[in-house]
Amino acid sequence: MATKSSPPSVSLLSSLFLMLLALSSSSSSGSMTISSHGFSIREATVAELQLAFKQNKLTSRQLVEFYLGEIHRLNTVLRGVIEVNPDALHLADKADQERKAKAPRSLLGLHGIPILVKDNIATKDKMNTTAGSFALLGSIVPRNAFVVTKLIEAGAIILGKASLSEWANARIIPNGWCARSGHGRNPYVLSADPCGSSSGSAISVAANMAAVSLGTETDGSILCPSSYNSVVGIKPTVGLTSRDGVVPITHRQDTIGPICRTVADAVYVLDAIVGVDHNDKATREASKYIPVGGYIQFLKPSGLKGKRLGIVRDPFFTVIKESGIIRAFEHHFHTLRQQGAVLVDNLKIVSIDAILNPLVSGEGKAMDTDLKLDLNKYLEGLVVSPVRSLADVIEFNNKFAKLEMTKEYGQQGLLDAQKTDGINAEVKKALLNLVKLSRDGLEKLMKEQKLDAVVTPGADFATVLAIGGYPGINVPAGYDSNGVPFGICFGGLKGTEPKLIEIAYGFEQATKIRKPPPPIKH
Repeated sequence: MATKSSPPSVSLLSSLFLMLLALSSSSSSGSMTISSHGFSIREATVAELQLAFKQNKLTSRQLVEFYLGEIHRLNTVLRGVIEVNPDALHLADKADQERKAKAPRSLLGLHGIPILVKDNIATKDKMNTTAGSFALLGSIVPRNAFVVTKLIEAGAIILGKASLSEWANARIIPNGWCARSGHGRNPYVLSADPCGSSSGSAISVAANMAAVSLGTETDGSILCPSSYNSVVGIKPTVGLTSRDGVVPITHRQDTIGPICRTVADAVYVLDAIVGVDHNDKATREASKYIPVGGYIQFLKPSGLKGKRLGIVRDPFFTVIKESGIIRAFEHHFHTLRQQGAVLVDNLKIVSIDAILNPLVSGEGKAMDTDLKLDLNKYLEGLVVSPVRSLADVIEFNNKFAKLEMTKEYGQQGLLDAQKTDGINAEVKKALLNLVKLSRDGLEKLMKEQKLDAVVTPGADFATVLAIGGYPGINVPAGYDSNGVPFGICFGGLKGTEPKLIEIAYGFEQATKIRKPPPPIKH
């Protein structure tokens, strides 16, 4: 049994967190520009940052100081960051030394670049990995998550942990809320939904509190917050990125991907984190999809030329209530055609209503079953942990339900998972149905119509991609009458990331819609 202990008070933890931020950023003005060279960090891309490094206009220390300053300035409102890495400045100094010594690693694309990782991704350092829950505060992971190791090998600086919908929304709570950081807020419209569960990753890069970030998706958790926060999110083919060291929901659908301000930045991160991991057998099968030379080669401004794109309007357009958004997408379709794409309109996916209903498709039953099995395995593998099972987590939440740290929100999703009893006949039937829905749905449509991708508004298409383990990319597509962002989603079959990157980059370069959020009012 796990050792039980009373959690620290929220007020004490909040005070310590703010003190750490203040100390970390004491040498930073939080200004938009490194004044000595006139180089603006805000909105700078990875390529621009690397060029500034090369031209001695910027150091990694200055870059980290800037982001720490912005976190200190903005995070009390936005709550996109749970904690910062106390070693971030030390790691920045190390990167600067490597660059000065012309170490081979200093030539890598992410070298010296600060990245926030979602708090369900393990880091074997001085930070916690808690999935946003006090139940895991003080737990010790056995090692870095595989994707974190890959980022470190690529020279990236782990800046901190991004907030999330607690337990990756397995509790079924308001988007962006977790006990450890409170409620994450959309930087464009503070009262708007930031979506989830990778809310903090999207909030933070949108508001320039980090250069790039890493999120996770089971069903919509990268694509949706990217859409709502006007950033780019890549949801990779399941298995393309290892899930080892990531607090799980289901191994059948979980995937790790980048959330960044531009398609190019997201591709830099994707290139760094893909690869075979002996601790995640799904990576062996998916590794056949990784192109020789990586994904950067597919950043082609003319990437839309000759691509066949399918438009599925029903039901993805019928749910849009604002006519201005519909007009925006009709204009986008015109742009896609102008850039050389062939659009096949008014397509239908077989059994789409069943696919989008987790109670009908079987996704809900399968996910609940996997959550209990996969989470128990993860918790049992921790070196130290206050909780060792899903049952322990539920007990913790019940014990501290009256405290601010667990709020008034329930944990129905966790309770549903706890009631399951393994892979029984009913679950096997659900899994077979999910395979059938994917085969007869998206796969059949794309093969019959010879499509390179399907294009839909927003992130509602995420479920279609989720149940089949398919990839998707969200790109900023506009802002509604209230200023709330919305995105466009390009989805395809397994391993089609190269085509999706060409399409997404071509659209981004032809439109350049994204703009930074308005000034945050405290």
